[in-house]
Amino acid sequence: MATVNHHPPFFAGHRKPHRHSKIVILKIYCSKPKNADLFKENKQARVDYDAGTHKLSTGISGIRKSDLPKRHRLRIEGDRFQKDWSVSEVVERIIELNHWEDVEGVLNRWAGRFARKNFPVLIREITNVGSIEHGTQVFNWMKNQKNYCARNDIYTMMIRLYARHNRIDQARGLFFEMQKWRCKPDVETYNALINAHGRAGQWRWGMNIMDDMLRAAIPPSRTTYNNLINACGSRGNWREALKLSKQMTDNGVGPDLVTHNIILSAYKTGLQYSKALAYFELMKGTKVRPDTTTLNIVIDCLVKLQKHDEAIEIFNLMRGKRSESQPDIVTYTSIMHMYSICRQVENCRAVFNTLVAEGLKPNIVSYNTLLGAYASLGLSGPASSIFNEMKERGFRPDVVSYTCLLNAFGRSQQPEKAKEIFSMMRKDNCKPNLVTYNALIDAYGSNGLLAEAVELLREMEQAGLEPNVVSIGTLLAACGRSCEKVKIDSVLKAAKLRGIELNTIAYNSAIGSYMNVGEYDKGLALYRRMRKKRVKPDCVTYNVLISGFCKMSKYAEALEFLVEMRDLKIPFSREVYSSAICAYSKQGQLAEAESMFNMMKTDGLSPDVIAYTAMLHAYSSAEHWEKAFTVIQEMELNGVQPDSVACAALMRTFNRGSQPGKVLLLAEFMRDKKILFIDAVFFEMVSACSIVRDWKTLTDVIQMMETSLSRISAGTLNHLLHSFGKVGKIDTMMKLFLKIVASGVHVDSTTYAVLLKSLLAAGHWRKYIEVIQWMEDAGIPPSAHMYNSLMSYAQTSGGAENAAVIRERIESLKRKSGPSILKSKEFDPPLPTNTTMSSTN
Repeated sequence: MATVNHHPPFFAGHRKPHRHSKIVILKIYCSKPKNADLFKENKQARVDYDAGTHKLSTGISGIRKSDLPKRHRLRIEGDRFQKDWSVSEVVERIIELNHWEDVEGVLNRWAGRFARKNFPVLIREITNVGSIEHGTQVFNWMKNQKNYCARNDIYTMMIRLYARHNRIDQARGLFFEMQKWRCKPDVETYNALINAHGRAGQWRWGMNIMDDMLRAAIPPSRTTYNNLINACGSRGNWREALKLSKQMTDNGVGPDLVTHNIILSAYKTGLQYSKALAYFELMKGTKVRPDTTTLNIVIDCLVKLQKHDEAIEIFNLMRGKRSESQPDIVTYTSIMHMYSICRQVENCRAVFNTLVAEGLKPNIVSYNTLLGAYASLGLSGPASSIFNEMKERGFRPDVVSYTCLLNAFGRSQQPEKAKEIFSMMRKDNCKPNLVTYNALIDAYGSNGLLAEAVELLREMEQAGLEPNVVSIGTLLAACGRSCEKVKIDSVLKAAKLRGIELNTIAYNSAIGSYMNVGEYDKGLALYRRMRKKRVKPDCVTYNVLISGFCKMSKYAEALEFLVEMRDLKIPFSREVYSSAICAYSKQGQLAEAESMFNMMKTDGLSPDVIAYTAMLHAYSSAEHWEKAFTVIQEMELNGVQPDSVACAALMRTFNRGSQPGKVLLLAEFMRDKKILFIDAVFFEMVSACSIVRDWKTLTDVIQMMETSLSRISAGTLNHLLHSFGKVGKIDTMMKLFLKIVASGVHVDSTTYAVLLKSLLAAGHWRKYIEVIQWMEDAGIPPSAHMYNSLMSYAQTSGGAENAAVIRERIESLKRKSGPSILKSKEFDPPLPTNTTMSSTN
C-alpha cells in the first residue's frame, strides 16, 4: 500500500492556493501483494524403503508464472515449450547436462527468466553446487537478458565460485568487469577476491587488494583479516600472519575462534609446532573456547613433536560425554597416523574400528592411513585385505592407496607383486607419481634387483617425471645392499648430470653403501665433500662412519667423529652411543664405555637391546661377570628383553669368569622367554658343560642342535666333538660325527683333524685309519701331519705287532693317495728299528 499527497498545480500567475482549499490524499493499493514465501527454503525428504536410503534436499520456488506481470503471462501461456519450473528444478536440470550441452536451451524454456529477482537466487544455487562450467554458462546467459541488472551479490558469488576452483585470473577479471557495469565493490566483494588469492597462496596480492580496499574507504571486516591471515598461513608465513593479527586488534577488530585456528594452522604449516602449542596455552586464557578444529591442530602438532601421551590425553577428553568438541574424522585419522608412526598397527586398527563404531563414515584418507600402517611393516596380507575392503565400500583407490600397497609388497620381499600393483594402477587410469616410482625403486633395490631399479629410473624420465633426491638416495642404498661398487659411482655421476643436489639423507645412503662394500676411503672422501658443500650431517651420518671404522678396527679414528659431533652440537642417538661404547670396549677402555652408557641415560635416551649388548661385550672383554650380570638385571627391570646376541655375550662373560653354572641357568631363562638359540649360544653352552662335566645337559644340547645342524658353524661342531673326545667319550663323539655327516653339513679337514686327534689320544688307531679312509672317499686328502702322527703313535705306544700292521696300512694308504703324499717333504715317517721294537715289547 502507498500513500500519495496530491497538491493542486500552480496557475500561470503562480498564485498561492486558497487557504480553504483541500489537500486530497489518495491511497493506491497494488493489485497483488508481495509474497514473502517465494524465496523461502523448503526442506524436502525422500525415502526409498526398498533400497533403505533417504535423501534430504532444499527446494526454492522463486517467482513462478502466476506471479509474473500480465504481459509476460500472456506471452508464455500460448507456448507449450515454456515451463513453469521452480528455481530448484531449473538448477537440477542444468546440473544434469554435460558442460558442452545446451544450457541456454533449458534456461530459455523457463518462465521465471522474466523475473529479475530470480537471477541472484539462481546464481546462488548454482554456485552452491560448485560446478564451474555450468555456473559460467548461466552467468553469461544471464548477462544477455534484457531484464538483467548487474548486482554486487551476483558478482561476489561468481568470484567465490572461481576462488573455489583456483581460477584467480577469472576472479580478478570479474572484479574489474563489475566496475565497468557501475557496480561498486563492497566489503563482501573484496573479501571474496582476497579469499581467491589466499587459496592460491598469493598473500602479497591479498595485501595489495586490502590496500585498495582502504583507499576506497571500505573498512576491513573480521572476515577480511581472517582471509588475509589464512593466505599468509597457507604458505607457512607465520610471522606475517602474526603481524596481521596484531594489526587486526589495533584496528578494533578482535580475533575470533576462526582467527585463532588460522594462526595455529599457520604455525603448523611453518613447522613451528612448539610455538603452536604455546599459542594454544595463551588462547586458553581468552574467552574463546577451542573447537574440534583447534584440538585437531594441537593433536597434530603433539604428534609431530612425538608427545604421544599428551595427544592421547586430548583425544580421550574429546571423547568424553561432557566435551563440547567431539572428535571428527580428522581427529581419528590423526591418532591413527600417530600409531602408524609408532609402528603400533594393532592400535591403529582399533582406532579405525572405534571410528566406525561411533557412527562416523571413514573416508579415503582414513583407509590410506590404515593401509600405510600395515605397509610400513611389510604386512602385505592385511594391507591387501584393507585395499579390497576399501573398494567394496565404494571408494576408488587413489595414487596414495596404490603406493601404500606397492610399498607393502616391496617391504615383504615380493618385488614381482609390487610390479603387478604398479601395472594394475595404470590399468585403473591412476597415474603414478614420483612417490610411486620411488617406492617401486625401493622394492627392487631392497630385494637385490638393482638392474631393474636403474631401468625404472629411465622409465620414470620417459614418463615425464624428473627423478629427485629421494630417487637417487634409494638407488644408492640399493647399491650398498647389492654390494655393487661400480654402481655407486654411476648413480652419483647420474645425479650430478641431472643437477640433483644430494641432501643429508642421500649422503648418508651413499656413505653407508661405500662402507658396506668395504670402500672406506671413498666413504670418508664423500663425507668430506658433504662438509665442503655445507650439507649438515646428522646423527645417522656419524653412526655410519663410526660403525664403519669400527669394522676396520680403527677405533681411535672412529671416536674422533664424536668430537666433531660435539663441535656441531649434534645430539647423540642411541645408535651413536652404542657404536661409541663398542669402540671404547674394543680398545679396552672400560671406564670410557661406562661413561658413555651413563651419558646416554642422562640425555633421556632409554638404552635399547643394542646398547645393553654393547655394554655386555665391554664387560665380557674385561671379564667382569658381576657387572655384566647387573646389566642383564637392569634390562629385565626396564622391560627390555635380551636377544640371542646379548645372551651369548653374557654367557661368554660367565665362562671367562669361571661361572659355567650361570651359563646353564641363563640357557633355562632363554627357554622360558622363548629366545632363539643361535650358534654362539650353543658354543658357550658346550664350553660350560665341558667345564662342569655335565654330560647329561650336553646331551640335551646336542638334541636341541640336531634340528638345526645345517645352520651350526664348523667351529661350534668341532668344539662339541672335541669336548667329548678329550674326556674319552669316543662312542658319543663318533655318533655325533655321523649325525653331522647325515644332516648334509659340509665337513672339512679341520673337523676330521679334531676327530683324528681324539681317536689317537684314546688309542683307537684302527678307527683312526678308518676315518682317514673316509676322508679319501669324501675327496679330502689327508695331510702329511696326520700320517706322521699315526707313525709316531706306532713307534711309541702301538707295540711291535701293531707297529707292523700300522706300517702296512700306511703303505697301502700312500699308494691310494698318489704321488702328492709320497713326494711331500713333510711326510717322511721314520722306520721302526729292532731296538725300538724290542724296547716297545
